[in-house]
Amino acid sequence: MNFDLAGKTALITGASSGIGSHFARAFAATGTSLILVARRTEKLEALASELRKQNGIDVHVISQDLSEPGAAAAVEHQLLDQQITVDVLVNNAGFGTNARLVDEDRARLHAEIALNVSTLVDLTAAFLPGMVARDSGIIVNIASTSAYQPVPGMAVYAATKAFVLSFTEAVWGETHNTGVRVFAVSPGSTDTEFFDIAGSQSPGKRVPASNVVDVTLAAISARKSVPSVIVGARNRVTASLVTFIPRRTVITLAGSIFLPRG
Repeated sequence: MNFDLAGKTALITGASSGIGSHFARAFAATGTSLILVARRTEKLEALASELRKQNGIDVHVISQDLSEPGAAAAVEHQLLDQQITVDVLVNNAGFGTNARLVDEDRARLHAEIALNVSTLVDLTAAFLPGMVARDSGIIVNIASTSAYQPVPGMAVYAATKAFVLSFTEAVWGETHNTGVRVFAVSPGSTDTEFFDIAGSQSPGKRVPASNVVDVTLAAISARKSVPSVIVGARNRVTASLVTFIPRRTVITLAGSIFLPRG
């Protein structure tokens, strides 16, 4: 695939910190203009100012809670009003909760599903048609290694990421013979705010968020399009192994890691 990021425009959700901010810096270094979307306006504006000065690129900031109804449409309409074309979409925004379902806050679960699933689908559906019409574009949906098995203690989060993986791979199947590259990226434990927000501990050593970006950029530039990639050799092996282990054993093992104690 010959896709030169220079001069293109990338929309990144969840861009105020963590993996999203690393994506922003990596794309900015290639000369890509940016649209940064997140709730925390001050952090977005600070990052945008930094990237404009360092890279001389256009950076647009959209302060939007993407878990709210109609959030994707609101972002789309702002860009239409400004006549901005999205060449690269990175659906990175998402969060998880760590508790038994009987103890979960239902409003928070609704927000989790809305952000991780509904908004991701809506943004993909909003910008994919233009990419297909231009026969050029990239859509990256951030899934998780939790997508590869049910996770007691993070039941809703793992289910949303299983949806993201299945949905993205299906869209890859609809577009892989075009000039549009669509794929899911599944990180494992990553050095971000995720576990602080989820209220849990990382099950293993956290890898730098830059690792996720490096794997993504490699998939973008690879000669052959793939429907999904997993970050980290150990995670790739584990995801493969779960298909050979009895389902009951897989679920029990995941629960032993993620179920809250007590």
